[in-house]
Amino acid sequence: MSNPLGRLLNNLFGFGKAWWIEIKTESPNCTYFFGPFNEEAEAQTAQAGYIEDLEQEGAQRIRIDIRRCARPEELTIDNSEDYRGGFSPAFSGQS
Repeated sequence: MSNPLGRLLNNLFGFGKAWWIEIKTESPNCTYFFGPFNEEAEAQTAQAGYIEDLEQEGAQRIRIDIRRCARPEELTIDNSEDYRGGFSPAFSGQS
């Protein structure tokens, strides 16, 4: 079911759930979602390419979870403190 009709049927009868790859990295501290996939096997096959891309960008300590769920609200989430407004670093010489 990797065709558009299959995706439509999955969304209609699967209550909007599809297979998603969730990748969390500690450096940078981010969560990424890749998908949707109609079958778990599709997601498992695709995950290697996403991991390779993240590693080439310097991501470290990568954790992967493949699961069936509704579409995530955000596909990339920056979990760092500066992004959430926790603090703004003050650099020497700046006010």
